[in-house]
Amino acid sequence: MGRKSGRFIVFEGGDGAGKGSVLAAAAEALRADGFDVLTTREPGGTPEGMELRALLLSDAGHVWDQGSELLLMTAARVQHVTRVIRPAVASGQIVLCDRYVGSTLAYQGGGRGIALPLIRQLHQDFVGDYWPDLTVLLDIPPAEGLRRSRRRLADSATDEGRFEGLALDFHERARASFLAQAEETPERFMVVDAGPPLADVQADVLAGLRTWLQTSLTTG
Repeated sequence: MGRKSGRFIVFEGGDGAGKGSVLAAAAEALRADGFDVLTTREPGGTPEGMELRALLLSDAGHVWDQGSELLLMTAARVQHVTRVIRPAVASGQIVLCDRYVGSTLAYQGGGRGIALPLIRQLHQDFVGDYWPDLTVLLDIPPAEGLRRSRRRLADSATDEGRFEGLALDFHERARASFLAQAEETPERFMVVDAGPPLADVQADVLAGLRTWLQTSLTTG
């Protein structure tokens, strides 16, 4: 199978939007539809990326300069795209990824205030300007999303709460950035309200993905 049948789909959104659960449900349903699906996430996706994930998301006291944070996120992405995502898409797989460069634009750009042209230039120079075919943006007011995410972290005892510990206005800026990205390239985004019950959100996303895939794979 060639590139024509492979697609790269990213799930983005603020903390607590339900990306992981929605992605998992979509992957299961698309596999049942007969698609060859690979799921992955950022930071992560490779052994090197998982080591960087532990450093970047842990709330155990790491204090990163915002420039260092950006460069580490980008380094993890270079490994991920080169070793996992591009080969999978080229082989014909449907790659579903939990976060990608949209999150860097939103968190390190919108949230931290790093210049967006710098983030885009790094993406161009080191990631080959490789963008998703489709981004599913799960949109939720940050206050509600943070309540969900902090509850999940407490229930799971997961040490990945570094960004959840940031002030609400940081997350408001990140949300504004996500929505601005969707407005800038609406043909590459599917914006879904993540506020309703999870089952409803999963159904909405799956219906949208099936329609998009049918059109995308037909037109090439």
